[in-house]
Amino acid sequence: MERAKLNDQAAFRSLLEKYQRPLYFHINKIVHDKDILEDLIQEIFLKAFDNIHTFDASYAFSTWLYRIATNHSIDYLRKRKLKTLSLDEPYQTKDGEMKLELADDDTEADDVILHQQRVSIIMEAIASLPEKYEKIIRLRHMEEKSYQEIAEIMELPLGTVKAHIFRARELLNKYLKDKKGSF
Repeated sequence: MERAKLNDQAAFRSLLEKYQRPLYFHINKIVHDKDILEDLIQEIFLKAFDNIHTFDASYAFSTWLYRIATNHSIDYLRKRKLKTLSLDEPYQTKDGEMKLELADDDTEADDVILHQQRVSIIMEAIASLPEKYEKIIRLRHMEEKSYQEIAEIMELPLGTVKAHIFRARELLNKYLKDKKGSF
């Protein structure tokens, strides 16, 4: 990721190869149109690489990329199904004319704030874990390390790593349930 931020083409290629297939299935769940998937994937990677300087390395790259993919896919669907009506002119129906009034349902700003609050609470929950659990959770979910990689890094048996991750998730779940009213 850091090499990609420095415009390393091999790093870009590596990220593309790692995430192209999972993104294919993710986008297909949204657009349900196999004919457009390859184009959307290319557009998503272009958008991601154009904005790679905005990536915050304290979060998982996959989360950031999937958010771009989801938003881009939704934008595609909106553009494809866009029907325009005049807000100034009445709408003609079989029963006569009807004036359109649209409610302001723009919750995008609220969604951003809620997302930031959720991330903050999750980071707070992770920080509240005992050190050995916190490190394992960060390796697994923020650095996207496999169980085997974590075992090697922490010099622990694989079974211990699995048990620690299970226990850490239980503690996180308890912490988040206690905080439920906050988000």
